[in-house]
Amino acid sequence: MDDIDAMFSHLLGEMDYLSQSLVHAADAPDVDPAQQRQSTFSVGFADLNESLHELEDQDLDALVADLGSKSNNNACGGTDHQMATSAKTQECEAAAAPLKPANTAEFSAALQMYEQQTKADKIKLALEKLKEAKVRKLIVKVLMGDGSSRTIMVDERQTVREVLEKLFEKTHCDGNIDWSLCETNPELQIERGFEDHEYLVEPLSAWTRHSENKIYFVSRPQKYVMFRDPQLFYMWKKKKACLSGINEQAKQLLVKEHFGGSALIVPDLEGTLYLKEDGKKVWKPRYFVLRASGIYYVPKGKTKCSSDLVCFTRFEKVSIYSTNSYRQKYRAPTDFCFLLKHPCIQKESHYIKFLCCDDEHTLLLWVNSIRIAKVCNANHFKDLCNSHLTVFTANSHVEDDPHEPPPSFIPPPPPGQSHI
Repeated sequence: MDDIDAMFSHLLGEMDYLSQSLVHAADAPDVDPAQQRQSTFSVGFADLNESLHELEDQDLDALVADLGSKSNNNACGGTDHQMATSAKTQECEAAAAPLKPANTAEFSAALQMYEQQTKADKIKLALEKLKEAKVRKLIVKVLMGDGSSRTIMVDERQTVREVLEKLFEKTHCDGNIDWSLCETNPELQIERGFEDHEYLVEPLSAWTRHSENKIYFVSRPQKYVMFRDPQLFYMWKKKKACLSGINEQAKQLLVKEHFGGSALIVPDLEGTLYLKEDGKKVWKPRYFVLRASGIYYVPKGKTKCSSDLVCFTRFEKVSIYSTNSYRQKYRAPTDFCFLLKHPCIQKESHYIKFLCCDDEHTLLLWVNSIRIAKVCNANHFKDLCNSHLTVFTANSHVEDDPHEPPPSFIPPPPPGQSHI
């Protein structure tokens, strides 16, 4: 019981062994749902109170109004509290008004004190309502490349794309499709770009209470590379010289053929990758084959025939992460590594799948082909494909915005990380 994270990781691994895939966090050890729901309300802050203080005034007002309108519990108590707050506001205004003509300095001080007290009252009300709310909400600190940050409120119904739209408004940057939200895990030295269709609250809720993970607002040029250069994934066996000569019309035909039909087609990718042995800094080559359901490998002495393939991992409950400095950390053959794990596993575990590629191009192929396969595994994959294509088409030709911030604003990758 001293190491809950280790026990949780162990349980996930046992389930993976039995079912060939990691199961959902709901199958973890018994946890009181109410306690789990109320355990975390903020990400990137020491506590909830600090995060509420960081919210801009209009965001705090919107939060209080939203929580007040949707809270069904203690409705009368909430109304009484709001009436009391309103009365206090009126009293403060009445007391502050006479000071204005008499002494400007005293009036300014009184006004500042009033504003501070008003915000404190709003924060107190928000703290109460957050615990009663039926819709899960998180206050998230998002880091920028210039060292600044933005604090936003996210609820469980909002997708990453909707959160990005909110950040576009706050930062006044363009709506280019390359902008992404990325999570970093310094302990594992990994990062992942959230997909636009994901609901942000769910993966963030898997972070441990005192996690050092962070969220970055970054530009990732390879975010929609499968739509921009589909020939890389669906004609990968051809020579690079042939692929570079593909014109835009041929690319659009490839996109329509593989993404626009009744079924999403996953790249028939295969090749040798290096697999890290459990608990050791030893990497051995194995021949892997990508399928819509997961990654398979060819056992020694067997052929690539489907009947001989052995399941390495399935995609339903795992996410793909890029890595940093694994050549030094784990003696990987190259620096081009990626891993697959359940989002709830936040510390080193032998249930994490470590893989290494020969070069950057091979890494790009595998990481993005797996992203395509994961969309194929979603129940509403057709809607997701159409959604991604719509976003890509609508934003791929965004003209320069005269109000776009200077280039120095554009965030670089998180420290030590590379764009995938």
